[in-house]
Amino acid sequence: MTLQTFTMAERRDGGGDDDGGEGTGTGLATRTRARTKQPTPYRVLMLNDDYTPMEFVVLCLQRFFRMNMEEATRVMLHVHQKGVGVCGIFSYEVAETKVGQVTDFARQNQHPLQCTLEKA
Repeated sequence: MTLQTFTMAERRDGGGDDDGGEGTGTGLATRTRARTKQPTPYRVLMLNDDYTPMEFVVLCLQRFFRMNMEEATRVMLHVHQKGVGVCGIFSYEVAETKVGQVTDFARQNQHPLQCTLEKA
């Protein structure tokens, strides 16, 4: 996205008429470029519980975070051992959507699996 701003110095020609007075006709043109700001990243975190089966956690990681079996298993074991694990880093809207998808899917399958987000 480019934002252009042009500033012209006022012409000082005594009488104010455009009849070729004493004005210099000098001006200053500047160009300003607006830079787009990167969105704030958010971490999606999965929380451990004692009831959700490990296979279901792996399924969620594969389905909603597009992890392969090996990566999903590694994250699941980290969640199991440490109590919390990072599923991915996304913009706020995407992170919020993924948290909702995991939570809804867990509830539909009668599991207490919890997922949350935080600023990265």
